[in-house]
Amino acid sequence: MKLNLKSKWTLAALTLFLACQSKPTDQRTMEETKEINFEFKVEKIGQWEGKDVFKYSLDNGFMEVEMTNFGGIISRIITPDKEGNMENVVLALDSIPQYYTGNGPYLGAAVGRYANRISNASFELDGVKYDITKNIGENHLHGGKKGFGVKVWDQAEPYDSEDAIGVKMHYLSEDGEEGYPGNLDTWLFMELTSDNEIKVRFESTTDKKTVVNLTNHSYFNLGGIKRDVKDHEVQIFADAYTDVDGQSIPTGDLINVEGTPFDFRIPKNLGEQMEANGGGFDHNFVTKKENSSDLQKIAKVKHPESGRVMEVYSTAPGVQFYTSNGMRNFKGADGKVYQPFWAFCLEPQAWPDSPNKANFPSAALALGEKYVHEIVFEFSVE
Repeated sequence: MKLNLKSKWTLAALTLFLACQSKPTDQRTMEETKEINFEFKVEKIGQWEGKDVFKYSLDNGFMEVEMTNFGGIISRIITPDKEGNMENVVLALDSIPQYYTGNGPYLGAAVGRYANRISNASFELDGVKYDITKNIGENHLHGGKKGFGVKVWDQAEPYDSEDAIGVKMHYLSEDGEEGYPGNLDTWLFMELTSDNEIKVRFESTTDKKTVVNLTNHSYFNLGGIKRDVKDHEVQIFADAYTDVDGQSIPTGDLINVEGTPFDFRIPKNLGEQMEANGGGFDHNFVTKKENSSDLQKIAKVKHPESGRVMEVYSTAPGVQFYTSNGMRNFKGADGKVYQPFWAFCLEPQAWPDSPNKANFPSAALALGEKYVHEIVFEFSVE
């Protein structure tokens, strides 16, 4: 879809103009030239635990994204369908303050210090055992009772480049927080590009060996959140998944997807795969067998009725595919009540319980090393 955009930012009452145009020199160049219109708005919406909370709205002329420094949350993604109708495609609450105490499902949040599960809420590093918070039975989930998704990130400020606008923010997870060792210093960068990508990047360092696994936990419904997502077509570029026990803790085994309902290597109707599986999905798919910095496409989802498409890229070795099985009678935005299977999550990540599985890619971070995780959600219409 051709974009006809010009360069303009609005920051509260202040408007800044960024030069993003080039003068065409011939007819061919004129046809290929596009004016890029970036609009950025920021609004202070209150305080939480003594810290200022802001809402940021990013617009590139094709799509709009809303985010906040509370929890590093992506709270809205508004995109057109094939008829040009603009709709939000992520589960949301009506206002940012509602996320302070009403976001049990981690809607849109930056989750950590360790996304997903750690068995028995404990692990060892260099022979030292660390007991971390139990918040899902005897196990640990998504960083504990007060993980990164309910913290106010500080030093938040906008930034721009020739083809993107974004917000960066910072959070220091102190030594001992939720039981984790080391002061983990993290920067989160979230931006909207002229190519209709939402780019998320985490960068962390520590002063003591620790474990880290950060991701974004958005719940997507490309149909505009009118019903469940069983009519979506899903493709996940993985030939194996990590087997789990009855508590969703990995057994340590990798299962080949061949001949199973987990085989999404070619596009599959989600509802049919769910029926074949006897219910929804909440599993880590193996996108790499070892850690690397390579950014690769890990998934593609299409909603045939609306024509909306989302492609997902990540540098992580796995992605948790979750079909919101546990969502039930949850009061969301715009008067909607979210039910099971009304959304799907694609959470790029380290493999669950990696700190306790020697055969899994390591999630340890040592002094002097830098953890970097890049995620890209790219939107289009077919």
